[in-house]
Amino acid sequence: MISREVSNQIKSMRQFTQSTTLMGYVTEIKEQDSAFSIKCRSGDELLIHVARETRFQSMQNLDGIDRDRYPNPEDFTQNPSQLVKKYIHSDRLVAVEGVYLEDGENRRLDALNVHLLQTFDGEFLFEQTHWWLTQIARLSDTWLGFLFPNKVTYEIDDFRLYQTNLNIVGLRTDDNLQESSTLSRLIYGLSSAYLLTGSESYLSAARAGVQYQRETFRSLTSDGKHCFWASGKRRTEYSYQLYMTSQNDDDRGTIPLYEQIYALAGLAQYYRITLDWEVLDDILRTIRTFNDFYLDFESKYGKDAFGDYFSHLDYATLSWDSEALGDNQGRKNWNSIGDHIPAYLVNVMIALEPLPITDGNYEEMQKFLETCKKILRTTSTIIIEQFPDPDENVPFVNERFLRNWKPDHDWRWQRNRAVVGHNLKIAWNLTRVANYYYFSADKIATEDCLEAARAKKLADDLMKLADKLGTTMADLGVDLFRGGIFDTLERNPDNGFPIEFPWSNTKDFWQQEQALLAYLILHGCSNESKEQKQEYLRLAQETAAFWNLFFLDQDSKGIFFRVTESGMPVIEGSYGNKGGHAISGYHAFELNYLAHIYISSYVTKQPFCLYFKPNKNCRQRSLNVLPDFVRPNSLQVNRINIDGGERDSFDPDNFRITLSEKEFQLGSEAEIVVELKPL
Repeated sequence: MISREVSNQIKSMRQFTQSTTLMGYVTEIKEQDSAFSIKCRSGDELLIHVARETRFQSMQNLDGIDRDRYPNPEDFTQNPSQLVKKYIHSDRLVAVEGVYLEDGENRRLDALNVHLLQTFDGEFLFEQTHWWLTQIARLSDTWLGFLFPNKVTYEIDDFRLYQTNLNIVGLRTDDNLQESSTLSRLIYGLSSAYLLTGSESYLSAARAGVQYQRETFRSLTSDGKHCFWASGKRRTEYSYQLYMTSQNDDDRGTIPLYEQIYALAGLAQYYRITLDWEVLDDILRTIRTFNDFYLDFESKYGKDAFGDYFSHLDYATLSWDSEALGDNQGRKNWNSIGDHIPAYLVNVMIALEPLPITDGNYEEMQKFLETCKKILRTTSTIIIEQFPDPDENVPFVNERFLRNWKPDHDWRWQRNRAVVGHNLKIAWNLTRVANYYYFSADKIATEDCLEAARAKKLADDLMKLADKLGTTMADLGVDLFRGGIFDTLERNPDNGFPIEFPWSNTKDFWQQEQALLAYLILHGCSNESKEQKQEYLRLAQETAAFWNLFFLDQDSKGIFFRVTESGMPVIEGSYGNKGGHAISGYHAFELNYLAHIYISSYVTKQPFCLYFKPNKNCRQRSLNVLPDFVRPNSLQVNRINIDGGERDSFDPDNFRITLSEKEFQLGSEAEIVVELKPL
């Protein structure tokens, strides 16, 4: 869509046409003219013309169900004016696909598809209680069907056939690489699907995947104290080749920290469900590897600044300072600092705090939890102190750094460029961490006033940056005409416009996830005004609309990696793959999981359930059930069901559930269902 300012400068456009998408709120309805006006986020108001071939469609989920329940007006016919009368309501958000025409001074947009995002009563379809549950279940079924056809339960041997790379219809590509961090992210997705639905097949697959990951990719040091994860495994003509170093172009020949981080994503989410002590041991060993090999021991944040990590190691020397690393030598970046928080840290800390009742390893768990707390504090402090640009005119964070935290604007493709999704990922995760420190401050306020004040001060600082990024990305990273989140922008545009694209104005799937989660949690937890929080909700709803309309692959029941500015899938080359290094059962599943929790907690205030199933050989006799880092007094336990039996009495404000020997039922695995109620 050509902006009004640009089209006014071009006086001689003759018979210009362009297919485009617009998203906006209905401002005027002209039934007799078969037209209606919408106001885009840009502030521009446009008249939409409806013709006989215009289709009105209710947005569909991956179940393919037509949710159009708009009643027919009296004496209804299918002519355009009657369609406008039936479907178009003032102040409703709609998305329109159509053809823009311009001939001299004449301009109009003819609608081909008008997407209805709300029910007749005005409820957003994606805010209904079952929307994200349905989506995560269909995605899980599809992934498992592609990888392991005709299976309901899963064993470790099934995952020997796991393959990272799948084409657009889910078939295996010629590259049979198995990436450990990508497998772990699929395990995260399957575990999340179980947490939301309680479907045993998803937990069965997650369990088999965990067993395969630990058996195949785990590499322990000789003393058993450290764990490195092999990057991948590829089947050759006669055997298998195991790769300790990354096969990704940006990191080839090194051990990048982000791959080690994401090797924990699935393990951490699985551990929350099962309390499997062997899995926790591997998480502990891996984090010890972070602190003994990747840590900057001369960090400005102190001798024990767990969290100030280098981004890459040389495999031959296990050094961050080897010349063999090239332009990854002695570097730090967003992934090496911030990715700890969403990948594993939130879930590990939720599982361990308050400390569980155990069979004797309490002190070791306590020490490990303190290490996790140090990582959380250091990484979040680094983000608010080092990532914002010193130049107040630059709204984006820096993402790559030299050892001394000087921004690195010469690194390969990134140079002096901002990834919009990373800025929103920071806004999302800083809000989560702020919630943790507000919760901590509230909990210790009567015991240690000074420490409570420090925790609150850190939380306030985290929220300040989160809000700043959330609002600035709404102006620069959001498509103001069509909705959706752009990919990469120049941090210092020199084209005379507010934004400049180094490549194209396409939109990637994972950046929509970061935006939706950021705006949902900012709506629920921001310290800003009610008006600003309502604006965050509108941003979340517009992002959710773009995601559900244009990123769901209805034909193959998957997710498109990239779409054009107007929502058409980009499927050339690797972008046509359903599975690959950067797309697996992770971001989409994480979106489903947390969107359901955030919408229930902060938007609709509807109770929701989480499902757990501790292993029969776990060493804990308690289970922590918080879904995420939340503010004090925002959730309560509303119901506890253990193996089909309701618990009669419990403390609704206690998120650690103690399990009796009878309830634990040694020798079997009892399903625990916890219903949480937003306040």
